[in-house]
Amino acid sequence: MTSVGALPLAGIRVVDAVAGPLAPITRYLAELGARVDRVVELQTGDRFADLAANRGKVQTDAQPGSAAFAELTRAAHIVVAERELNDALAELRSTQPEIVTMIVSDFGSEGPLADWQATDSVLHALSGELARSGIRGRAPLIPPGQLAYQCAAVQAAFALVSALFRALRSGKGAHFDFAALDGAVQALDPGFGISGSATLGKPVGLLSRDRPREGFQYPIFPCADGYVRICLLAKRQWRGMFKWMGEPEQFSAPEFDKTAHRYKSPELLPYIGRFFAKRSRKDLEEAGQTFGVPIAAVLTLGEFMESDHVAAREALARTQDDIALPSGVFTIDGSRPGVQGRAASDSPTLTFGNEAIQAPFEGLKVLDLGVIVVGAEQGRLLADYGADVVKIESRNFPDGNRQSYLSFGMSVSFAAGHRNKRGLGIDLRNEEGKALFLDLVRQADIVCSNFKPGTMEKLGIGHEELARVNPRIITSESSAFGNTGPWSARMGYGPLVRAATGLTLAWRYPDDPESFSDSITIYPDHVAGRICAMGVVALLIRRLRTGCGGSSSVAQSEVMLNHFGDAVARHSTGGEADASQDGPSGVYQAKGDDEWCVITVRNDDDWQALCGVVGIDPAKHATTQARRAAVETLNSAIADWAADRTPEEAASALQAAGVPAAPMLRLADLPEHEYYRSRNFYRIEGHRWLQEQVIAEAYVANSTDLPAPPSMPAPLVGEQTEEIVAEWLDYPAERIKALCENGVLEPIAPSTRTEAEKFMASETA
Repeated sequence: MTSVGALPLAGIRVVDAVAGPLAPITRYLAELGARVDRVVELQTGDRFADLAANRGKVQTDAQPGSAAFAELTRAAHIVVAERELNDALAELRSTQPEIVTMIVSDFGSEGPLADWQATDSVLHALSGELARSGIRGRAPLIPPGQLAYQCAAVQAAFALVSALFRALRSGKGAHFDFAALDGAVQALDPGFGISGSATLGKPVGLLSRDRPREGFQYPIFPCADGYVRICLLAKRQWRGMFKWMGEPEQFSAPEFDKTAHRYKSPELLPYIGRFFAKRSRKDLEEAGQTFGVPIAAVLTLGEFMESDHVAAREALARTQDDIALPSGVFTIDGSRPGVQGRAASDSPTLTFGNEAIQAPFEGLKVLDLGVIVVGAEQGRLLADYGADVVKIESRNFPDGNRQSYLSFGMSVSFAAGHRNKRGLGIDLRNEEGKALFLDLVRQADIVCSNFKPGTMEKLGIGHEELARVNPRIITSESSAFGNTGPWSARMGYGPLVRAATGLTLAWRYPDDPESFSDSITIYPDHVAGRICAMGVVALLIRRLRTGCGGSSSVAQSEVMLNHFGDAVARHSTGGEADASQDGPSGVYQAKGDDEWCVITVRNDDDWQALCGVVGIDPAKHATTQARRAAVETLNSAIADWAADRTPEEAASALQAAGVPAAPMLRLADLPEHEYYRSRNFYRIEGHRWLQEQVIAEAYVANSTDLPAPPSMPAPLVGEQTEEIVAEWLDYPAERIKALCENGVLEPIAPSTRTEAEKFMASETA
């Protein structure tokens, strides 16, 4: 294993002047080795949230505007602050053109919502996430925790390290106007991004306007001591389930090999339910592993925290006050960096280069073995910022996200998730194919994968082998539960991660213990892909000064654990109450068909303002205790008021008074909504093999200093095989032809191209 001792961001100085819920942005930089000087106190009102967001940082007494603050910023590589310091950061950039700065706010520095107030619920409403959360026929269900802000923080952190890498290469810094809503849309569950199996590749316009029907996907079954969830996606997984059940005749038809047919069967899920009913969670998990069935017990957060897997991976650490906190999301070169603060005196000196580049990863080469959502997102982000990303597939093992109503394996979902990549087909199970892959590795900078742990090693292309042929190579791996620990061999998908870590149980209606409502949510896949990409960039920064590569590994289960760091801390101390809300809050039905408005009361000021708008006497419920005691009455009064107004009218009236509120938008509403238009957030991209519009994000993070992502269409399987091998390896045409004829290389299949061309011709006609 390549090891150079220093943490990836050792030597990087960061000044953090963010007091609100986006404070976790710089926590990731601290974990990767940067010294983060925090110059403001958190103001969430929740000591556990403050502790979780602040860990790994160094608190300083320097305050914005002081000489001490100016000294800190002069020594910094990155400064993150709120809008009040916009002018101060502009002045800083005028004297330090290499610095990276970011102003963070809920809705951006300018625009129609710039003065609105946000909460996590408001972000869910405006991002389209709320419209997909809950059960058909019931009110939308606000997701648990602070998922919107937590995912937004990751998007911001990735943008920062990417701009820093460009600055260290070129001497050119960058400034970002980062909006929490932008980041929440991009990193939590982007409706116009890659959608995994949850939407079966359907365009947004074909999705139901209502919430998903109960138990439709990734079903959950009662068992002897709780619940279990299964994910039957691949044909081989269904065959394993069929064998496990004793091969019942009524499900033996070959049509059951198809996911869509299984969903339509009125008998299958009840049969599985009866089969599971008298067995324990532990027994079902063990049998599932034996038969190759992806399955997970539905656990509480506390059960996950106390599991042998969390203990084996040392995923939790105790503070001096004996409070448990997650110990980070990264494993670097086989070890956890941890979350302790970094001393400036231990930091090596970094210098700025003068490369003539615009995009951060310009000139870098990436071999992308990633699949489904996590793999797609990591490679796409590197491609959007300029890397030459080669998506590697085999005809026999295509990316599972190629499922589509089109026979040639393209969809708007795949197009969005794999834009700016080229496709190379290669048989890695062939010794000659493996040798050719290693030749590519010699030319590459990065290799990304997210297979089941041990798969790369079985293929003979694990990190050790890749580092042997190219000591500068950086590898990135992601898996459901990590590559060590008793759960590492489990087949893992996002729904199973959510079940095993406590999120599924938390995502229910309070009045119905079986109303599991996370079925079509794609979390933590998108955000995990961004965390993986962040680890890659940190290792690239380290490579600038050491010349050595390294490895980064991310467990999706620990991504979720870190996003609920406040709940982890609260559980470890016996469950102290969350103090983040101070009055009636929730989703209220407004005028119109299935139209809703989100309202949040954070504190007494919000309460007083709400009463003034709605017409409630605040004196009757002056204290938090009184408001909680009368919550049903107060909610009824608010509901009556909201019912007479459209969601936009209700939200605008409340926001004018300073109360966080928002209309619930559906995904189809987003591109034309005034906020997204004002931010130029979306763009329409053409695709050579699609007639449908591909609506894509127009930037990674809002900045005039970095170029917009290119607009190269996603490839079919092996579409640029010969081109890539000729460019990267300078093989003559005769040799490439022979490799194709021998099945070592797999260029695009003639039948695939023919099907695509026929489809385009028929659509045009």
